[in-house]
Amino acid sequence: MSNYSEKPTIIFDMDGTLLDLAYDDFIWNHQLPIRYAATHGCTLEQSTQALFQFYQQHNHTLNWYSTRFWSSKVGVDTLALQHEFKHKVALRSGCIALLDYLKANGYACWIATNADCEGLKFKLEHTQIADYFDVIISSESMGYAKESIEFWQKLHALHPLQEKSAYFIDDTEKVLKGAEKFGIQNLITIAQPSSKGNIRTESPYPILQDLTDLIVMLEQAEDLKKYA
Repeated sequence: MSNYSEKPTIIFDMDGTLLDLAYDDFIWNHQLPIRYAATHGCTLEQSTQALFQFYQQHNHTLNWYSTRFWSSKVGVDTLALQHEFKHKVALRSGCIALLDYLKANGYACWIATNADCEGLKFKLEHTQIADYFDVIISSESMGYAKESIEFWQKLHALHPLQEKSAYFIDDTEKVLKGAEKFGIQNLITIAQPSSKGNIRTESPYPILQDLTDLIVMLEQAEDLKKYA
């Protein structure tokens, strides 16, 4: 009989998975255009168009996730802007209930985020969830975004994991595909990353309607292992 007492590692994305993506949408798609327009003396429409072009150029690269890069690029202190509205940072529903369950039941929990180191530090301090996690990694420290297989290779070199049994939960399909190329087999996405956004109904990956639905998945997997 297999050893079913060994629990798999559970790896979480941060923004849109543990945290409500509505905050990031508010900062980058609403407040930054306003500040950019004021800084550069242009209309809000012109500001929005300029930022959209910048976003398209750098999407899914390390620059996309770097507050330092964007501050230099657009002439607005984007980290200060995030701090100004820190009261809007919010955990997704069920986050603490899930993390409490995982901790109580002996699961190793990691955060693997594309948020840069300053943004990660800011959000962890605000939400006070860092103590739930054994490993916390920003893609900035890896030198590759999570969309790249090199991110996962470097992560594995630093913190070896059993990719066939590990779980990775993320709200971005391209990121999940990167993890899949590396070899992580239990890949899960999020139905509604932003509380103000659309609800996802189709995906090549299983979809969590609520974070606590993961508890049911894990308990079912544990039951199957007992009889393997």
